[in-house]
Amino acid sequence: MNALLWKLNRVRAMGLPEILYRMRQVLQVQAEARGCGLAKPAPPSEDQGRIWSWEESGVARGIYLDAADRILSGHYDIFSLQNCFLGFPPRWNTDPLSEKISPLEFGKSLNYRDESLVGNIKYLWEINRHLELVTLAQAFHLSQDPKYTQACRTLLQSWFDQCPYPLGPNWTSSLEHSVRLMNWAFAWHLLGGCEGEIFSGVAGQAFKQQWLTSIFQHCHFIAGYFSRFSSANNHLFGEYMGLFVGSTVWPYWQESASWQNRAQAGLEEEAFRQTAADGSNREQAIWYHHEVADMMLLCGLVGRANGLEFPPPYWQRLEAMIGFISAMLDVGGNVPMIGDADDGVMVRFCPDPEFSVYRSLLATGSVLFNRPDFACKAKVFDDKSRWLLGGVGEKVFQGLLATPEPKSPEHSRAFPVSGYWILSKNQDTEREVKLVVDAGPLGYLSIAAHGHADALAMTLSIAGLEMLIDPGTYAYHTEPKWRNYFKGTSAHNTLRLDGLDQSVSGGNFMWLKHASAHCELFEPGIYRDVFVGVHDGYTRLKDSVIHRRQIELDKNLDQILVLDTVECASQHWAELFWHVAESCTVQVQDREVLIRNGKVFTTVSMPQSDWVPNIYTGNEELPLGWISRRFDRKEPTTTIVWAGEVSGGINLQTLFQYHFDI
Repeated sequence: MNALLWKLNRVRAMGLPEILYRMRQVLQVQAEARGCGLAKPAPPSEDQGRIWSWEESGVARGIYLDAADRILSGHYDIFSLQNCFLGFPPRWNTDPLSEKISPLEFGKSLNYRDESLVGNIKYLWEINRHLELVTLAQAFHLSQDPKYTQACRTLLQSWFDQCPYPLGPNWTSSLEHSVRLMNWAFAWHLLGGCEGEIFSGVAGQAFKQQWLTSIFQHCHFIAGYFSRFSSANNHLFGEYMGLFVGSTVWPYWQESASWQNRAQAGLEEEAFRQTAADGSNREQAIWYHHEVADMMLLCGLVGRANGLEFPPPYWQRLEAMIGFISAMLDVGGNVPMIGDADDGVMVRFCPDPEFSVYRSLLATGSVLFNRPDFACKAKVFDDKSRWLLGGVGEKVFQGLLATPEPKSPEHSRAFPVSGYWILSKNQDTEREVKLVVDAGPLGYLSIAAHGHADALAMTLSIAGLEMLIDPGTYAYHTEPKWRNYFKGTSAHNTLRLDGLDQSVSGGNFMWLKHASAHCELFEPGIYRDVFVGVHDGYTRLKDSVIHRRQIELDKNLDQILVLDTVECASQHWAELFWHVAESCTVQVQDREVLIRNGKVFTTVSMPQSDWVPNIYTGNEELPLGWISRRFDRKEPTTTIVWAGEVSGGINLQTLFQYHFDI
């Protein structure tokens, strides 16, 4: 019944052109299942693309060799499974979490959303992205130890044997094919390219032909199975990425040129369609913002290495995206976890668990765009940037760090197209105060797949220490209770009415009714910043309700005043949620709450109300009081809730007063 309801909701989110497109896809899949239209590669030519010459000076060999040896011992980290033993090579069609073995049915017909059939598909797909292949290839490149070459060959050979084209769960998703191609491309060149030791001898040449055949099949699959219409989000961008890199690094077949042209044109088009002019990704999910920026970066560099330069506006849009990250990053290196996040990376260049994807983009971007401000935000030149830009890039970075950064008199920022406003004081100093307010669209396209019901929510960090947080994502395809909670209104620092989310969900990655939010006033200043926003998510109620929120950062009094106005005719149950970082301690003193994080403490009160605060920590029944820093991992934190009846045009005043321990 749930599957049927999902399908009905999915159709409701489509227009007629998309319905017709989906029907054609069904017919195409049926034909391919009978063997019509499948990939039939001709013998490859001798031409080969390249990535670049590796000049990874400064990379510490030990971390890569240790990570590679751990893979050889059969131990992996996959979401909540840390240091789990899967063997080497692993069983490619087995979900590591549930140990469910997927059937080798025709891939495009396999229902990967059915947990009873495939287990948790995110876990299965993650290991099949072959991020570990790059680590093994890096270890070989750094050590020249042939055991790592053999390990790469063993890993790939087992995959070819266990995942025959076009069968099973690893022949279902074009995006997964694309990410796998990315990792194959970088591993191929780290292993020495066409002339690498891995291809030596008769057996090596046979293995090479087998790998090339699979590469062709991957490109053919992607080219015939793009995500379109309401699904044309980061998946489509990633599909163009895989096809572009696949056809550029291996330009071996008659189809390669047309694939490359199509993919490059698609990347250029989607860079502007999926990203706002102010630099934010339109999915309203900051992790996916990073993913799309990384896709643009890697494609741009691979193209440049092969004489295929993307036009200046493409690079300018990437620079704007990295600028958005710079604006969101607080002095402690924290970025609000707005929207969905799945921990996905295109290529795992650095196996260090403390690696920061955001600071890495800033470091690389500082060199590419000659931006001292990006370098100052990044602070260090990371290993990923070393692999991409080499020792020359690091010298440029150090020069940028030494360049005096022009000081702006005003650091509060507005991103009006994407719907984010930043209120701040003492930016980039040890006494920084930073609020990020979300008053943008729910998400991208008709299903807004990765957006959360977080209209008018805010986060707060002080001195680089998180105080009020967005709790994150936790779950995707499984555990619907937790999926609904983490993307719902009660998991965000905003107001909920009558126990209802601001927007109406139709499935794990689908919203049927979208709350629309916008900013009515933004006045940044030397002594105070003021934001006023409104959303219409509750106008769908019989008593059409408007929620308006005013946020004032008083820089002289060191306080934040939040005024929530509920414009309604009838009586409603209102709840104000404030989610506190897990590093904080929380105490209730009468009707005031004291939040402390290190040297910073903040008092929270509702001085004009008789409502009393309720504290929830790790409550599974509601649920409330949780944070998810990583996909499929959650831990208790504290949520403060004030709740009561509202009627008329009631104003709810919340006062935050912050202090520093000297």
